[in-house]
Amino acid sequence: MSEARLPTIDLRLDPGPQLPAVDRALRDAGFLLVTGHGVDTGLRKDIRTVARRFFHLPAAVKEPYAVRVGGRGWLGPGAEANGYAEGTVTPPDLKESLSFAADEPTGDPAVDAEWFLPNTWPAEVPALRPLVETYLAQMKALADRVLDLLGEALGEERDFFTRHTGHPTFGFNVNWYPGRDRTGEPEPGQFRIGPHTDFGTVTLLDREAGKGGLQVFSDSGGWQDAPYDPDAFTVNIGDLMAGWTGGRWRSGRHRVLPPPADAPAEELMSLVYFYECTPGTTIHGIESHSYLRAQLDAIAAD
Repeated sequence: MSEARLPTIDLRLDPGPQLPAVDRALRDAGFLLVTGHGVDTGLRKDIRTVARRFFHLPAAVKEPYAVRVGGRGWLGPGAEANGYAEGTVTPPDLKESLSFAADEPTGDPAVDAEWFLPNTWPAEVPALRPLVETYLAQMKALADRVLDLLGEALGEERDFFTRHTGHPTFGFNVNWYPGRDRTGEPEPGQFRIGPHTDFGTVTLLDREAGKGGLQVFSDSGGWQDAPYDPDAFTVNIGDLMAGWTGGRWRSGRHRVLPPPADAPAEELMSLVYFYECTPGTTIHGIESHSYLRAQLDAIAAD
């Protein structure tokens, strides 16, 4: 499988000369890489270390934290099938997740009850909460930096998108992809994450390299392995962003390959930050959060 050619954008540099590459990448595949982000590698490593302790606990210990897609807690095996978002009936994704989301209330009881609920923090890994809360603050700042870059790449004012992120919703998943020694042999058409596009504005992904890793789709290259740079975040745009640009940019279609037969013990973990916008934002006549709720409901495997 060939590797996708995605540009790397350095956020420390003058954005002007880099804007054409941003535009081309988001028109073709909906993906790019960003460096110069300032997010500590040690923090990401520590989150993985602590989260791995949770994922390796017996299922009976994790079960009290079980939630459905869109909830705050543990998404266990069989909880999610991302291919459903494309209307494709697939076996459940071969992963587990710890899922968190925006929790700072707006003061609107109806909005807060759906989008700004308290997070659930597993008592078995008390070190996880301060690590994740620090990371989420850095991701909010980074997501706004990326959106400002995209506003300029689109030929608009710098704050074209961030004027709608004063009190945004977001989701954050720590995705654990165990090996075949735990999952067994994948069913036909089964992936660690099935083919889909994300639903929000931008997704910021900190990933690990592996044979059963991320692939991206473009018209020019079809399915290709995503390039890996340990210093970079992989960024893709979601459906809300594609709609915001009137279809100029495409929501990045992607999948995560099943655990490989020739590396049955391969275990990967991704930190995935899904950024959205302030509830009530309307994009080309579509109320953003009605769309988000419908899509989250669609990928619940049960």
